[in-house]
Amino acid sequence: MYKNLLVEKKGRIATLTINRPEKLNAVNFEVLEEIENALYDCKKDSTIGVIILTGAGEKSFVAGSDISLLSTFNPTTGINYAKLGHRVLNKIQNSPKPVIAGINGYALGSGCEIILACHIRIAASNAKFGLPEVGLGLIPGHGGTQRLARIVGMGNATEMILTGKTLSAQDALKIGLVNMVVPLDELRKTLEEISNTILSKSLSAIKIALKAINFNFDHPLKTGLRKEIELFKECLMQNDFREGTKAFMEKRKPEFKGQ
Repeated sequence: MYKNLLVEKKGRIATLTINRPEKLNAVNFEVLEEIENALYDCKKDSTIGVIILTGAGEKSFVAGSDISLLSTFNPTTGINYAKLGHRVLNKIQNSPKPVIAGINGYALGSGCEIILACHIRIAASNAKFGLPEVGLGLIPGHGGTQRLARIVGMGNATEMILTGKTLSAQDALKIGLVNMVVPLDELRKTLEEISNTILSKSLSAIKIALKAINFNFDHPLKTGLRKEIELFKECLMQNDFREGTKAFMEKRKPEFKGQ
């Protein structure tokens, strides 16, 4: 179905693998559009509960935007590319189903920006992170100047962007850029374990929790707290809430229906 994207479904887990290993999985217009279409398909598929986003091979998640493409940009084509990236990454961030990044190598430039939009980030020990755009006379154009500081703090983000330095997986873990670092040969297993843990919970509550968390990006704390109360009430109206509390009282595993 896709030229640059492999889509695999295993149980309730969909794995999207960016597949341009000869280019270290560098992204371009076509790759971003395919990710967008695959996210739409996953959203429509009620049997999918968690989405894993990773890269093909053992060297790179996404090594950035394709430099051969960037070198051709004028202001018009560059703006169109930036807008497309923002649209796709916003859809990752606002996905009602958790999107977990499996970072199997380089996550540079647009690759680093993609993982910033994901809800959980698991890195292999060989992963490398950076926003090197200033070395090309550019700034991050797919949300990096905005999302990075929200995740690692203003000081760390400013240093990364202004120096263009590359971080190891362990350094990324220290500043909170990733949630966990595992050996490369354990990455897939770890991604599936985390996905299955999420799938064992109430998916209606997961969806509402993501809505509450994302609300924080665009609103002050006071407004966000009011929104949390509203969404807490929404949980109380779900069948999963009744099942979860009943199962707890009966000392059994809940049988959530995601509603």
